[in-house]
Amino acid sequence: MNLLKITTHIKRYDNRDELTTDETTLLKKAREAALKSYSPYSGFKVGAAVLLQNGEIVTGNNQENAAYPSGLCAERTAIFWANSQYPDVAVTKIAVTALKGGKIVAKPVAPCGSCRQVMIETETRFKTPVKTIIDSSSEVWVIDKASDLLPLFFNEKDLG
Repeated sequence: MNLLKITTHIKRYDNRDELTTDETTLLKKAREAALKSYSPYSGFKVGAAVLLQNGEIVTGNNQENAAYPSGLCAERTAIFWANSQYPDVAVTKIAVTALKGGKIVAKPVAPCGSCRQVMIETETRFKTPVKTIIDSSSEVWVIDKASDLLPLFFNEKDLG
């Protein structure tokens, strides 16, 4: 038996003043998007803001459905919208925030596995890392590329 060790690096910011202007703007847009979430069943509102290489910002939020799992997460909503409207423009950053009871959650909530896979597909598609910014009321996490969130991801090489 051999032991495989996987390490992920997350930059943790306790002070939002340390973030770049782009990152601060994306967090603000993600919070605004979360407020518009359709989440009557869970009450868990998630917003995402995507920065494209051309400077455009696209937002999305989670959309629930009584027939689970027919809804869609905020991250995929934003990325799919960005890719459908700007099919030749790379996604460079995504900010994600979650609200519960009208307040930003206390600790960062990472994207689900499906969202991580879509984020990695976006990195692969455009050959550009997608920096991920995850919000909370106590701290902000910044991950330099989405593939760091899902190190054993599935890609086109696995189809061969």
